[in-house]
Amino acid sequence: MSRNASVLITGASGEIGHALIERLARRVERPVITLDLNPLPRDVAPQVRKEFVGSILDVQLLDRVLAEYEVDEVYHLAALLSTRSEFSPALAHKVNVEGTLNLLEFAQKQGESHGRRVRFFYPSSIAAYGLPNLTTKNRVPKVPEDEHTIPTTMYGANKLYCEHLGRYYSHHYRQLGSGGPSGKLDFRSLRFPGLISALTVPSGGTSDFAPEMIHAAAKGEAYNGFVRPDTRIPFLAMPDAVDAIFRLMEAPETALTRSVYNVGGFAPSAAEIEAIVRTAFPNAVIQTVVDEQRQSILDSWPADVDDSAARRDWGHSPRYGLESAFAEYLIPTIQQRYTRS
Repeated sequence: MSRNASVLITGASGEIGHALIERLARRVERPVITLDLNPLPRDVAPQVRKEFVGSILDVQLLDRVLAEYEVDEVYHLAALLSTRSEFSPALAHKVNVEGTLNLLEFAQKQGESHGRRVRFFYPSSIAAYGLPNLTTKNRVPKVPEDEHTIPTTMYGANKLYCEHLGRYYSHHYRQLGSGGPSGKLDFRSLRFPGLISALTVPSGGTSDFAPEMIHAAAKGEAYNGFVRPDTRIPFLAMPDAVDAIFRLMEAPETALTRSVYNVGGFAPSAAEIEAIVRTAFPNAVIQTVVDEQRQSILDSWPADVDDSAARRDWGHSPRYGLESAFAEYLIPTIQQRYTRS
């Protein structure tokens, strides 16, 4: 059993999880523990105090973690992602909603046990939005957090509901009790746009048309883009996404005016992304073969998001704009990846 305050990361085997482990492990006074279906890579595992291999649906496993560690910070990354959620909506609800509820209950019990509010990070998504048509999308340049939240996907519905669950546990938990609300969570969430990474190979997600295009060009492979050239959604480079998590989690609670924040970086059209890729890779073969089902989902998402609250409350300030993200981060890193291989 660890008597020190510990940090729990679920879904730790992904790229964001690795980045969190690397930075959080530097705080030697607060050991990191992880929970994931898959074992951590050998180069990452030594940085954590304890690695639990298992499911967030396993309540007995969570009770074991509760008994062995004093956790006062949770980064809940484990989820069934958007594309698979559409093929398996019942499973998506089980993992994304019931799994998150399990973690919220876990954090509440931790807070009750050691008498301190548990800081809880939850990554939400632009999929929580649902604009009714393209006319509305083109009319509203930047959408704030509390407008057009009528998602059209299972993943988006899961994310939006879990935002509300987190807000409830943080501010209204058991509000009819004799002493009023007794929540022990400090729930904080970022509603991420499309995330572009130079390190992770895209896996067919709805917003993956941008990174897919770059990876295909770098490998010398033809690419069939599945969206119209005028398709526009916001993106954020992965290093900026990780920085935003830490900025939010390190902010004093008194500075926060909301539980869920939009964060954005740049909002190009698919045609603008293609032009940058063609400049970097003159021999790139890129065609457009629209996937009407994925296109309809993207058309329901904002062309950009209003992240003024994040910039005002805790200093969201992405390092990468459109040009610098491609020129300084994506293209050179991806080129190096395939040159080595």
